[in-house]
Amino acid sequence: MDTPQSLPSHRLPRYPALDGWRGISILCVLAAHMLPLGLKSWQLNITFALLGMSLFFALSGFLITSTLIHRANVRDFLIRRFFRILPLAWAFLIIALPLQAAPFGAYLANFLFYANLDTTWITPLTAHFWSLCVEMQFYLFIAFLFGLFRQRGLLLLPAFCLVVTGFRILHGQPVSIATYARVDEILVGACLALINEGRLGTPLLQMIKRLNPYLCLVLLLISCHPASGVVRYFRPYFAVLLVGSTLHPNKSWLLKLLNTRMLAYIGEISYALYVIHPITYYGWLGSGDKLIVYAKRPLSFALTFGLAHLSTYYYESHWIAWGKKLTQPKSSFKEVINKS
Repeated sequence: MDTPQSLPSHRLPRYPALDGWRGISILCVLAAHMLPLGLKSWQLNITFALLGMSLFFALSGFLITSTLIHRANVRDFLIRRFFRILPLAWAFLIIALPLQAAPFGAYLANFLFYANLDTTWITPLTAHFWSLCVEMQFYLFIAFLFGLFRQRGLLLLPAFCLVVTGFRILHGQPVSIATYARVDEILVGACLALINEGRLGTPLLQMIKRLNPYLCLVLLLISCHPASGVVRYFRPYFAVLLVGSTLHPNKSWLLKLLNTRMLAYIGEISYALYVIHPITYYGWLGSGDKLIVYAKRPLSFALTFGLAHLSTYYYESHWIAWGKKLTQPKSSFKEVINKS
């Protein structure tokens, strides 16, 4: 049985800096996928793609674990996550897979989020779904773990994180899209949540509060570059230290940047930006020589942000609200239908 000190509260703390990091992470990914970032030999496109995804995964692990700490209900957790992720993801697949005449196996692998385990089922328009596969598989894993062991199950996450990192080092996989060789980027975020809630001891929390965000940023950037050697294996840890260094108030210009309205807005529509963006440079918008292709990029960016705005506020919001209604205390499915 949980002790009084470990009993979860229902109020999830809010950290404004996280919205800013979410905005920065998606901007890095969009830039890496849609723009030439310097000379090809500099390998900056790979660097910024890894930077964006490392931050995104760290944020996800932190928020998911914090949610389960404060709202300890697996059913509600899964309902809210599925209503957040599935409507847009599946709507995109309904459009993208027929456009490419994808085989039936690709439909199953993408709709059920296991395409990242076998690259046979990855298509040009759905290649970015590997990260959603990692996310969804993690949701099921942590829900299963929490269902079995409750709050104590979360304390096993640091061990799983170290095992995955050890596996990557042992098998020489600094970068992978397979969950078993990538999920430590989410698990480190889970560890940060446990530290932030005092579940792994006060000294670690005090260390996080004293971190220099600029040093963490430099280390993360180095670890994201393909030429950084063995340092690449520690990319998830530098990402989570950077995020952790901005959780608590300080006077750094970085925290001021993270709290700007523009980054908060981009962070709010970031999921839609990520899901939608490949289709805005598909077909004619992505055809022609390099000069022509990049001349069309402003139109692709405009379409990406426009569609993401509409999706976030006029499509996804209804599903998210419905998911919240379904998880309200003493509400039945029939009552939710009648209220909708």
